[in-house]
Amino acid sequence: MYRAKLEQCLKRVQKPARYIGNEFNSVHKEWTPDMVSVAFCFPDVYEVGMSHLGMKILYHMLNDREDTVCERVFAPWDDMEQELRKEGIPLLSMESYVPIRDFDLVGFTLQYEMSYSNIVNMLDLAGIPLRAKERKREDAFVHCGGPCAYHAEPLSDLVDFFILGEGEEVNGEIVEIYKAWRDSGKSREEYLLEIAKLEGVYVPSFYDVTYNEDNTIASFEPNREGIPKQVKKRIIKDMDNTYIPEKLIVPFMETVHDRIMLELFRGCIRGCRFCQAGYIYRPVRERSVEKLLKVAENSIASTGYEEMSMTSLSTSDYTKLFELTDGLLALTVDKKINLSLPSLRVDNFSMELMEKVQKVKKSGLTFAPEAGTQRLRDVINKNVLEEDLMRTAKIAFSGGYNRIKLYFMLGLPTETEADVLGIGELAQKVIDAFYEIPKEERKGRSVSVTVSTSFFVPKPFTPFQWEPQNKISEMEDKARMLKESITNKKIVYNWHNSDVSFLEEVFAKGDRRLGEVLIAAQKLGCKFDGWTDFFDYEKWMEAFRICDIDPAFYAHRRMDLDEILPWDYADIGVSKEFLKKEYEKAYRGETTPSCREQCSGCGATQFRGGVCFE
Repeated sequence: MYRAKLEQCLKRVQKPARYIGNEFNSVHKEWTPDMVSVAFCFPDVYEVGMSHLGMKILYHMLNDREDTVCERVFAPWDDMEQELRKEGIPLLSMESYVPIRDFDLVGFTLQYEMSYSNIVNMLDLAGIPLRAKERKREDAFVHCGGPCAYHAEPLSDLVDFFILGEGEEVNGEIVEIYKAWRDSGKSREEYLLEIAKLEGVYVPSFYDVTYNEDNTIASFEPNREGIPKQVKKRIIKDMDNTYIPEKLIVPFMETVHDRIMLELFRGCIRGCRFCQAGYIYRPVRERSVEKLLKVAENSIASTGYEEMSMTSLSTSDYTKLFELTDGLLALTVDKKINLSLPSLRVDNFSMELMEKVQKVKKSGLTFAPEAGTQRLRDVINKNVLEEDLMRTAKIAFSGGYNRIKLYFMLGLPTETEADVLGIGELAQKVIDAFYEIPKEERKGRSVSVTVSTSFFVPKPFTPFQWEPQNKISEMEDKARMLKESITNKKIVYNWHNSDVSFLEEVFAKGDRRLGEVLIAAQKLGCKFDGWTDFFDYEKWMEAFRICDIDPAFYAHRRMDLDEILPWDYADIGVSKEFLKKEYEKAYRGETTPSCREQCSGCGATQFRGGVCFE
């Protein structure tokens, strides 16, 4: 009933391809009354959401079930939202133009804290009651997964349940329980009680929170029998036997990652103390070369993409990388498909690897030293040396590259002025390395180094989770100091928005009292907060004032090592005691070896039934 009206709206918006659907390999099912309907919602614009590997996996996996229909929903850009509200059109699914309020299960993926306002806005557009306690039996169950689900208490009043960990197995189990509940006549609470028995499912309404006078948490306890004190994450142990879609949707428009994404492994061996992903995805689980080559071959045949990216947290740590790369080149070179290797480390880059990845097309090289001095790299356990970066730069320059991007963070724990200025000095040393190679190898080329800095956001489930974030004025002073210290025009410097980093920290460490702030902010017009076009710091501050909440309490306070944390409901497998030890080692400037060098006893071995690496 809404399709004709929506088609008229398409004539009046930018990029109508965001909304038309019907892409190659998209799935269109005829709905039947016995099917369970799932709306997979990505709280950002289409071209961002369609670049997300998790969506591709779960969308096709659920649609491969005969008893389930899964359709996609993306956050409409401002021009389309205005059209929807003006025409009285609710938020619709992309495949069938069905209002998402009519789905059984409405799921959001939480990739980034700055998407939370979009979740509120999408629920409002859909006509779904914002607060979970206001929903009736016939209303959709709103649930969330993804990395931020581990610390999503700010959304707890808006969400019926969260999925902690990897979703390939648990989503099917949730559908099965829903089928049994749907015709039983039982209440919403009884469905939630059933799925709360599943490993990896957190139902926030089944927990009561009390607070101390200083606003810290006094208690966090289950309020029903049989509800666990902590919810253990779900992981896939055997990556070769997990679900991988045979066909991938090919959008009509360019997306952020417009290519085949080949997932080599999950987890990371490194243990960088600032990196949340490195802890929540432990332990490392690799796919075999044979499996990856088969997936690559099928993906090439079913998409026609001209680029393939080998993706993982630290791609060059894949144990059989050269064997895999040789096999992939045999599939891609003749077809002129470019092979890209993101997430390269400076300590295991080689001429051989460089020659392999530029067989078809020479793409840019990006490395992340993260800190400008060796002292600070030891504090954060980056475990790379300046000599590694210089060696890698010379290999790249000798191989024909003349542009390198370097990523750093400002505001890391124990950072000094020397650490800040060290970023510019390190970039200059990379420039100098270019001129140290023989003239005949430079062949008249010039050199350019791009330095990008983000502001450090202490994240839950890292050794720095107790750390305060720099104040906005401190962040800006450091960026200004670094900018003024860089005088070589061959070095380009970019930095991230400090206001956004502050708000990201507030919601990363926030508790469930922030739910009302999210609702107030959406009413003030906050949305797409990860986009500079829309982010409005003053509106957010007004929302905090309306709710009488001081955001600095969450961002600028050093948390006590023994206090109850808002994310203590989640068990990621890595123990809090291990994180405390790493925190203390950081302040002593001591490093921890990678998991392949030596087991540090983080606790993640429980998911493997033994050691992580034989």
